[in-house]
Amino acid sequence: CDRRELFDARGQPVLPDHLGRQQGAGFDPCAALGQDVTLVPGQRLGRVFLLGHADSPEAARTQAALAAVVAPAERQADVRAHWDALLGATTVATPDPLFDALVNRWLLYQAVSCRLWAKAALYQAGGATGFRDQLQDTLALAWAEPQTLRAQLLLCASRQFVAGDVQHWWHAPGGAGVRTHFSDDLLWLPYVTAAYVTVTGDTGILNEVAPFLTGAELEPAEHERYDTYAATGGAPLYEHLLRAVRHASRTGRHGLPLMGTGDWNDGLNLIGAGGQGESVWLGFFLHRVVNDLLPLCRLQGDDASVQTFTAQAQALGRHLEQHGWDGQWYRRAYRDDGSVLGSAGNRECRIDAVAQSWAVLSGAADPTRARLAMNAVRTHLLDEDAKLSLLLTPPFDRSVPHPGYIQGYPPGIRENGAQYTHAAVWTAWAFAELGDASQAHTLFQWLNPIHRTSAPANVATYQTEPYVMTADVASHPQRRGEGGWSWYTGSAAWTYRLGLEQLLGIRRTGASLRVQPCIPDDWPGYQVTYHHGTSRYELHVDNRPSGAPGVTLDGHPLAGSVIPLLDDGATHQVQVTLR
Repeated sequence: CDRRELFDARGQPVLPDHLGRQQGAGFDPCAALGQDVTLVPGQRLGRVFLLGHADSPEAARTQAALAAVVAPAERQADVRAHWDALLGATTVATPDPLFDALVNRWLLYQAVSCRLWAKAALYQAGGATGFRDQLQDTLALAWAEPQTLRAQLLLCASRQFVAGDVQHWWHAPGGAGVRTHFSDDLLWLPYVTAAYVTVTGDTGILNEVAPFLTGAELEPAEHERYDTYAATGGAPLYEHLLRAVRHASRTGRHGLPLMGTGDWNDGLNLIGAGGQGESVWLGFFLHRVVNDLLPLCRLQGDDASVQTFTAQAQALGRHLEQHGWDGQWYRRAYRDDGSVLGSAGNRECRIDAVAQSWAVLSGAADPTRARLAMNAVRTHLLDEDAKLSLLLTPPFDRSVPHPGYIQGYPPGIRENGAQYTHAAVWTAWAFAELGDASQAHTLFQWLNPIHRTSAPANVATYQTEPYVMTADVASHPQRRGEGGWSWYTGSAAWTYRLGLEQLLGIRRTGASLRVQPCIPDDWPGYQVTYHHGTSRYELHVDNRPSGAPGVTLDGHPLAGSVIPLLDDGATHQVQVTLR
């Protein structure tokens, strides 16, 4: 049970004569098993090593005895069947085989195995659950495994404080974690809940009861507090959503949401640490959240919240246009002292991608300005030579006031002016929303690590795995095009949704599908196979029609574009002819 037995003083692997079979504190824990076998020529021998864990030696012996009665082949077959059902719930076949290779299995595998299960990888071994992080990850499972998304929503609701704020991250099973002034964490609960209800039609989750956490609120100057917090009482999930929005709706002098010690970009932790800084990006995100909540409020018969959120969205829209617009693009934030960030007048961070993409994704921006903003992204943040979609430019280096720990990264590394993949996905999504299929697919190819490593020279530059997403790709001159943190990044889940939902346009609403693709003109079409319960839907999308546009189901024309989903054990043929 001590990994150090397998390495010498220089860290080189060694095979010890015997293992110490030690247990207790202070070791580098591992499970190491060995057995001597003798084989004569032509002889075949099989050995199965079954690893497990339990809370005590007695429990381990009991568990081992029960596990031993399951044949190894049966156990392996069960595992394969589970992965095939999950990763094969939706499969695609497009003119881009590298698109297919990434979307068909790898992205979901990365999101589930690394983000939801291990919660760790080579670059980050913490093992904590992030409130915003794993909520976003589970959105990718809304079709294939919605029960996992449902459970994650209720789990995160139970990490919300009575006041409406939430734990930024926590460790299971004890729940120790940090309470912070991060301003966006709590809003992902209503955002993801609204998406879950839309996809599944499961409105009953709104009435599921989850407890609150209790504890003294943070002092204004206290950035975070690590502690174990007790649970108290409980309320329906719907009430949790309302408290989240109310807490996030505190505004500053420009009528924009307070930034706190970081919005989505945690590295900007000093912009609003004094309690006065405002986030333009958060204004767009909050606008999207309150609009997404309106149908849920109506479902609950909550007319007061409908009126409140409608008025709030209208006011936010006015303030964003009045104080967020910089002339050619949207600003990023206002500091505590009232100075602006993400403006043409700034020496560093003149433009930030997320404010522009969410101006589109929120639906809040003036359409003409939204297009101007994305044109500015194309001009200032898309590096054609290195095939990078940058988060911001120029990077922070000597900014005063100090923006936060983001400036501790070298310029062009991670959030500080590199391609930060979350933001790059949102940029591609926004171009697709504007109908720019060519730009959106170009950016998807830039994001796709298989495309990035298609030539030996590119492999030498990228230096990370070609089959998983990286959190970032450097733009620093000495590291340009080099992959950063791989495996442990929520961008895998977002990239999956970008490919399937936005580019191929496969969107489920309750018991129906719509196909609203954003594909290049030179794609003749594509196919998607979707498993719905016991049924199989084979969708054939034709982008070079010889006949009239429309949708047929099993040879019968549909009156509109809505494809009904039946759980009848049959295979259904869907033909979608585009205009």
